[in-house]
Amino acid sequence: MIRMATDVGGTFTDLVAWDEADGSLTVAKDLTTVQDQSVGVLSTIELSGVSPASIAEFVHGGTTVINAITERKGVRTALVTTRGFRDVLAIGRGNRPDLYNLHFDPPHPFVPRKWRFEVTERLDADGAVVTPLDANDIDAIAEACRAADIEAIAITFLHSYRNPAHEQACAALLAEKLPGVSITQSSGFTREWREFERTSTAVLNAYVQPIIDRYLDRLESRLRDRAVTAPLQAMQSNGGTTSFASARTHPLTLVESGPAAGVNGAVVVGRAAGLPDVIAFDVGGTTAKCSLIRGGMATVNTDYWIEKTRHHPGYPVKAPVVDIVEVGAGGGSIARIAADGRLRVGPQSAGAEPGPACYGRGGTEPTVTDAKLLTGVLDTNRFSGGRLSLSTEKAAQAMQPVADALRVSIVEAAASVIRLAEANMINALKLVSVQRGHDPRDFAMLAYGGGGAMHAARLSRELGTKELVIPLYPGLFSAWGMLATAPRVDLVRTVPLDGDSARSSDLQAILDDMVTEAETYFASGGKVAPLDLTARIELRYHGQEHTVPVPVDARNVDLDTLVEAFHAAHERAYTFRLDDTRVEVIQFHLAAEQKTRLPEFVPLDGTGRSLDAATSGRRPVHFGEDGMRETPVLDRALLPLEQVIEGPAVITEPTATTLVLPGQQVHLDRLGFLHIREM
Repeated sequence: MIRMATDVGGTFTDLVAWDEADGSLTVAKDLTTVQDQSVGVLSTIELSGVSPASIAEFVHGGTTVINAITERKGVRTALVTTRGFRDVLAIGRGNRPDLYNLHFDPPHPFVPRKWRFEVTERLDADGAVVTPLDANDIDAIAEACRAADIEAIAITFLHSYRNPAHEQACAALLAEKLPGVSITQSSGFTREWREFERTSTAVLNAYVQPIIDRYLDRLESRLRDRAVTAPLQAMQSNGGTTSFASARTHPLTLVESGPAAGVNGAVVVGRAAGLPDVIAFDVGGTTAKCSLIRGGMATVNTDYWIEKTRHHPGYPVKAPVVDIVEVGAGGGSIARIAADGRLRVGPQSAGAEPGPACYGRGGTEPTVTDAKLLTGVLDTNRFSGGRLSLSTEKAAQAMQPVADALRVSIVEAAASVIRLAEANMINALKLVSVQRGHDPRDFAMLAYGGGGAMHAARLSRELGTKELVIPLYPGLFSAWGMLATAPRVDLVRTVPLDGDSARSSDLQAILDDMVTEAETYFASGGKVAPLDLTARIELRYHGQEHTVPVPVDARNVDLDTLVEAFHAAHERAYTFRLDDTRVEVIQFHLAAEQKTRLPEFVPLDGTGRSLDAATSGRRPVHFGEDGMRETPVLDRALLPLEQVIEGPAVITEPTATTLVLPGQQVHLDRLGFLHIREM
């Protein structure tokens, strides 16, 4: 039985296939085909040599959803909402990040005002009908949408998270009058409160739904044409998988699918290495991403923002997403001299087309990858398994304007580009650790992605982490993480209850109903495997706006125990507790996951491994503040097991390059993980 996973990134498309019978892994990597990503997916399958007919399970993740949103390549979308709430999408929230900027430009809604329509209907805060739905309003809306060539409609009614009846009726009428138009109901996507966030979520899902539907349909058709008969699964942002059918109707659940898979893989590797507390660090072609793992568990939140920065509030999404901090600093990040004369790196990226200048595919602007080549870290003939030859001459030509502006040599300019890119990365790492009250010295760092192993040694040193771990196949790790993923659904419901008058049975009834919904979800896909249930309830003190989550047993919740646990959790988070203040139960979160077999780590055979066999030569490498050093180049596949090697060193493999700094030491353990520590 072969389980296959493919991950489409901004620069490369990765494939990992695991044979459950013998534990062997097959990998492949190719440039992402930007115009039609499914072409690159099929190309990696051909490169892998795996027989399509032998594939028993296929998992796919990528950047299609987030790219369609950030590049504004979605479809014409309309919004239907409760009368009087047409402008919620534009008003948004008042707590903007750039508070004192008098020239602040608020986010522009994905639906212009002319395509935002109102319907006469009203529910109260408990979901009871105040004003019935007026079907006559829907006739006029359908006509206006038809005239405007609208391809997708989002429906968000006031308090529909408590009672979806009006949204369901409206959707049925619009579907009858507008066949072929995609319709998203906010209550069908999330049962949480907050009108602006729910509206934004429904709109963004509608905006990309036809795009993803066509893409997955195209990919499925091409896979079937090549004799792939396996069930097709899509990687979700919550760290689980879902069917292609579900992903077509809820594409926004895929917004961070690749990064979430990488975090999943980091959890599994951390457990195998005896490191339950890990900072996962992923550097791809466009971005660097990091996430904190504590006690062998990743954090999943339902509040996520697209395009949020220090100066831009972004667009909120009410979807379960693994807690990830992301910055625009990757291998393809472009270096330039700004108008103020300062060096800038990113967030613009050269991507796969044309790519960094050294690729020789038409790129002329210097990137972080060009800088790594010029400083001696990358090998011109071994990049991407030797399938892509790098041009030092083209990289130097691209870097020359930066060197001229800084009045330094080309190599020194390249070192400056790397240092600035790593400064951006360290900021993201501090956001998930130091700025959240965690001491990085209590954690190990686990680095992956095409560029993670090249940057992590310096960043691990600056953070002071216990050690740095480079897993197997780091350049394909997100795809590998998809194989360590199980089908999963996250259900969230906002049901405000007074802690003084509520009973344990009230809470248990809500959780029981959510468990039944989860079981029904999996049963609809023909799934019968047992479910692992994880639940938490969010509470707050009366008068507060924010909540604190408390883990509970989904099958047996006790209100008194819950309240006491909330007091303790609030004290941990905010340093105080209010035992005499009324407590409110606000929200329920249930995660249901099918039990599945995870990839196993096969101990390596030490035969034929030695430091002499692994050493392929030496070359000068610029280590920034440590200067230029003559550095041994080692082949990871031939490194001796458990032998401590002192840095500096460059360790090569087909999909990644690991840099070990002077003053560090590295060894390869019997599971194949590299461990780097300070001497």
